[in-house]
Amino acid sequence: MSLSDSQQRRPQRQSAFSRADPACIDNEGRDENGESSDASLPPPPTPAAVGQASRHWRDVFWLCVFLLHLLVFGFALALLGINRFNRADRLNIDRFTNLTGGANFSQAAFVQYLKQSDPAELTETYWPFYGVAGGASVLLAWAWLSLLRIRASQMMKVSIHILTTYLAVVSVLCFWAEHFFWGVVFAVGAALQFLYVMSVLDRFPFTMLVLQKAVKMVLSIPDLMRVAYAFMIIMLCWMILWSFGISGVIASSLDDSGCWWLLVIFSVSLFWTGAVFCNTVHVIVSGMVFLVLFQGNVSTASMPSKPLLKSLRYAVTTSFGSICYGSLFTAAIRTLRWKIRGIRSKIGSNECLLCCVDFLFHLVETLVRFFNKYAYVEIAVNGKGFNSSARDAWELFQSTGIEALVAYDCSGAVLLMGIILGGLITGTCTGVWTWYKRSDKLIMVGSTAILMGMILVGLAVVVIESAVTSIYVCYAEDPFLIQRWDAEFFDQMSEALHERLQYRSARARQVMDQRFDQLPDESHV
Repeated sequence: MSLSDSQQRRPQRQSAFSRADPACIDNEGRDENGESSDASLPPPPTPAAVGQASRHWRDVFWLCVFLLHLLVFGFALALLGINRFNRADRLNIDRFTNLTGGANFSQAAFVQYLKQSDPAELTETYWPFYGVAGGASVLLAWAWLSLLRIRASQMMKVSIHILTTYLAVVSVLCFWAEHFFWGVVFAVGAALQFLYVMSVLDRFPFTMLVLQKAVKMVLSIPDLMRVAYAFMIIMLCWMILWSFGISGVIASSLDDSGCWWLLVIFSVSLFWTGAVFCNTVHVIVSGMVFLVLFQGNVSTASMPSKPLLKSLRYAVTTSFGSICYGSLFTAAIRTLRWKIRGIRSKIGSNECLLCCVDFLFHLVETLVRFFNKYAYVEIAVNGKGFNSSARDAWELFQSTGIEALVAYDCSGAVLLMGIILGGLITGTCTGVWTWYKRSDKLIMVGSTAILMGMILVGLAVVVIESAVTSIYVCYAEDPFLIQRWDAEFFDQMSEALHERLQYRSARARQVMDQRFDQLPDESHV
């Protein structure tokens, strides 16, 4: 089955280009089915003046939940930080800590614990550690974006090969510092990373090709880098407040169990906030990349005025609720899908294990139908709700056969490796200083610093991931857009798609033959 075959088999569907908001793209001269009049090589689209369409607010409930979450957690963080700033228990909050962290204390024992606690445990004792984490994260993110211009391919390869070694080294250091639980965690992470890389090693050449073309696209639109820098500054401002409150939690009179519970809660909050910021950048960049591919060139005369500002406006207003909703689930589901796919491809003939993994695989595939990163391209272009966008994008991929190519591509996993590596380097820089100053709080400070590093580096990496997703959606909607942009890349993608469809067809025939072989022979019945 070739690319043309898959395009013929797909149901007639109105093109996203004609459905898109004219603030992001203009209509082109196509027939009523969204197809070009010339089947062999359609002419470049001719922009036409269209009316300004309005967008509706989507997923408003999740927008309200996210904003309320920011207010509540922001107030709590400020309160906890101020309580230990310059003076211990400034707001007299410690009298409540026995309700949350000291459940095993009697009142007299708790008072004795407070008397024996270190009076030097203040917010400013730990806040400088997070200053190092923030500075290291910003430096890494800036270096990532800067090196992207000259050494993109080498950076990707380093992220793949060094992460396993780095995880193993951190694991050894944790065992040496007698933090056995975290030593095991990092050791298991190193093992899983190694197994995953080995299972998808044959996919890396195509993955690197896609990433290189995504970098080429991003570098052709300089404004995209400025968007990433701007959101990094905004995220860093929120992290200043977050680290202020976290420093107050670590310095509080809570026992370790109570501190860890609060750290987990506030870390989940930071993860969601960071994911929302990353996916907002994703939507902005996707809208710009989609527009450039549609128009053919960033400097063409038909390019709408101030497209970046319009994309930004929609991302932080009408589409922001959809971004908040999708940010809760997509990262976890996507990571789980990568791991299951890697394991599934290497199981072999173990029928029992294959059955269990297939069950998990189909469960995750069902979730991916409603929670996938390609939804953000549809959100940027059409302004629909998150679930509708995710479903439409996935149905588009399946109807055109592009899903086979998307499943083969590991660009998201490679970029995630770079994010994790950035977080580990940030945690290491912070952990070294913490070890010399307050070794008993090493794990608390180090683990939260890793999260800060991953989020800030992720804001830099998401620019490339957005370009990748936009390229796939454009290729599924109208392959001519990719052919006009880069003819050689179009041929390479078409060849890879043809190979993947042939592989799936051959694998399906093999499975059916095995099942028929297992049927009882009627001649002996």
